[in-house]
Amino acid sequence: MQKENCIFCKIANHEIPSHKVFENEEVLAFLDLSQVTKGHTLVIPKQHADNVYDLSSESAQAVFATIPEISRALQQETGAAGMNLLSNTGKVAGQSVSHFHLHLIPRHDKHDGFGAKWEVHNEEYTAEELATIAESIKNRL
Repeated sequence: MQKENCIFCKIANHEIPSHKVFENEEVLAFLDLSQVTKGHTLVIPKQHADNVYDLSSESAQAVFATIPEISRALQQETGAAGMNLLSNTGKVAGQSVSHFHLHLIPRHDKHDGFGAKWEVHNEEYTAEELATIAESIKNRL
């Protein structure tokens, strides 16, 4: 199902042009217009899902099945030394388009225009607390 006002659905339906790098019946990959690094690619399911929470197992499988092949092609084309795979879910996480998408960002060095900031907080969790958290998550699956 497509969402009427979704820009990525319009791209998937070829209503809006894109710089496509991969397409099959379920998945489309195209260059992000805002290139963080050369080759920055978005991979989307053609079936609309607002974010990872709404993504069906089938759509997730279809998207992630394409990732190694697309990543290898990006690495070969750009000569990247590494690759970041990133998906933002929710505004607080930086999601700006409400259609699940995975960013493939080829990396060249630490100063190539992209960086994730990891802050270590002084909160320490005991092994017992970690076990409780893990068990609580497992119980929701």
